[in-house]
Amino acid sequence: MPIILHLETSTPVCSVAISNGDTILALRETDEHNSHSSHISLFIQECLQASNVKITDIDAVAVSSGPGSYTGLRIGYSTAKGICYAIEKPLIQVDTLLSLAHGTKNSNDISSNSYICPMIDARRMEVYMTLFDHNFNEIEKQQALILEKDSFGKFFDIGINVIFCGNGAFKVPAIIEHQNAVIHSTKCSAQHMITLANLAFENNHFEDVAYVTPSYLKSPFITKPRKRL
Repeated sequence: MPIILHLETSTPVCSVAISNGDTILALRETDEHNSHSSHISLFIQECLQASNVKITDIDAVAVSSGPGSYTGLRIGYSTAKGICYAIEKPLIQVDTLLSLAHGTKNSNDISSNSYICPMIDARRMEVYMTLFDHNFNEIEKQQALILEKDSFGKFFDIGINVIFCGNGAFKVPAIIEHQNAVIHSTKCSAQHMITLANLAFENNHFEDVAYVTPSYLKSPFITKPRKRL
């Protein structure tokens, strides 16, 4: 069974885990704002110590690929690449939204007439989202969506329950009022990456460390400083 280091930095949550197969050996995370750069190295060291694993024992590094925070994703990728170069081990990308969907299903009994809609906050009333059925088949492609009252009406009309999760889901109740709209508190976490990372490892689905980049979906939002008078 592979020992994998998992890094999740796509949202305000900075999360690190080490797994051996399907077993979590250690997990450290915080949702302290803008803390990725100051916590990620510390969390890696703490996870290594807690799991009694040396960095050279790692078989692969898995990184959450986005979409999400531009700065957070860059920190996650630079850290993952640095470790992979140093210990000469492969890099695995794990889709952030699919990982969120897995985390939601693992903690809930999802019926066959329910869809899972993982959402990442993308400023104002916009979210990064996709939509999966209960078997993780993609119903709506990954996209940046501005939430509107009838955004999911076509699914509600045929009796589908839509389970919203992730840090973008808190926007839903203010816009979408329907009995089939369900909000779940699942947040991005390295522990939700394990199943997908193991599957990628088994299939030798590794990335080119030199050229791989996150999935941003949109260009970064950069403000210009005001001129001083």
